Amino acid sequence: MAAFASLSPIIPRKPVASQYNWISGAYDRAPEQLELPLPPLDEVILPDDGSATLLSTENGTQLLVAGFGLFIGKKSERVVVKKGNAICAQVPLMRIQEIVVGSRGVSVSSDLIEELCERGIRMAFLSSSGKPFALLTSPLLTATVETRRAQLEALHNERGAEFCRWVVAGKLRNQEKLLRYFARSREGDRREPLERAAAQLRALRKQALAYEGASADAVRPSLLGYEGTGGRIYWRQIVNLVPAGCGFDGRDQGPGNDAVNAALNYGYGILYAHVWGAVMNAGLEPFAGLLHVDRSGKPSLVLDLVEEFRQPVVDRALFTWLNKGGRLNLAKGLLDNGSREEVSARVLTRLTAVEQHRGKRHEVRSIVQMQARLAAGAFRGLRNYRPFAFQW
Repeated sequence: MAAFASLSPIIPRKPVASQYNWISGAYDRAPEQLELPLPPLDEVILPDDGSATLLSTENGTQLLVAGFGLFIGKKSERVVVKKGNAICAQVPLMRIQEIVVGSRGVSVSSDLIEELCERGIRMAFLSSSGKPFALLTSPLLTATVETRRAQLEALHNERGAEFCRWVVAGKLRNQEKLLRYFARSREGDRREPLERAAAQLRALRKQALAYEGASADAVRPSLLGYEGTGGRIYWRQIVNLVPAGCGFDGRDQGPGNDAVNAALNYGYGILYAHVWGAVMNAGLEPFAGLLHVDRSGKPSLVLDLVEEFRQPVVDRALFTWLNKGGRLNLAKGLLDNGSREEVSARVLTRLTAVEQHRGKRHEVRSIVQMQARLAAGAFRGLRNYRPFAFQW
């Protein structure tokens, strides 16, 4: 906003509880929607119907808002959620790390957007199926043009080829490790197929890393072949792990025909939003991928970097919960409010879990940012890219 200050007209001092009317040239009384008495500033108020959910961590919180007709605005130093004229939730801004809008029919105040950008708080928008369609952040990112130039050049040099190898290898390794994670709690005939599949994934990983080529284009077809073969091996075992009553017959990447696929889509959507924000903060171009090909509207680099986090963040959280008796329900082909809350809470809990990485312990969401910055450095030739490998 500062860049346009010299072009703005002189506006009189703003009275309390008012807004400037550009047509009349005077201040009018502010909209009444947030002019209601509120509880103390540091108090968190949440509704009982799950329309606003708060996941608290030691470093901040993620606020998930989902429900037709809700309004999210700002009052003083807090985020306020309203339905009609009634305030149904309030959370202090100092407690929030990210806001996730998880359904249609939610409106947002421009004053809140400005405040979030000033504080560095992201706002992600997901469809009812969990697909991210918008991410609001401040345009004043810590980025350099050299990073994006190097990223685009990497498509045609060995740096891009090396990045693609490690993206596929990282996904295959975490698929292997998750199968071993589930195998250790099983015995005999239930354990042996998981161990055998894990060994096959390890062999595929070695082949992917050994594949030669001088550019991303040169290695992409074969690497995608290794990834596809690994996916078939992995999901065949996952189907056998999921309780039969869930109706899960395999991974369907389109709109979920069953509750498990719908939950996977929703959980991956939350993960995409985090990775997308990390990519932008690292000064990278989200639509210029190397393993995933360019396509209009497709954030290819986000899809590249999300691969190594699918298993440790979403798959592990969801399938562990289902094996402990968790239940998912669909309403008109989509997860109902309770199921969305369960999935989002578990995915966000995994994002705030602490894992060993590069010799130290970090929250997974911090590792996501570290990996995006590592990719930026790898494209510029400053360091080698290595994927995140979770400890099983």
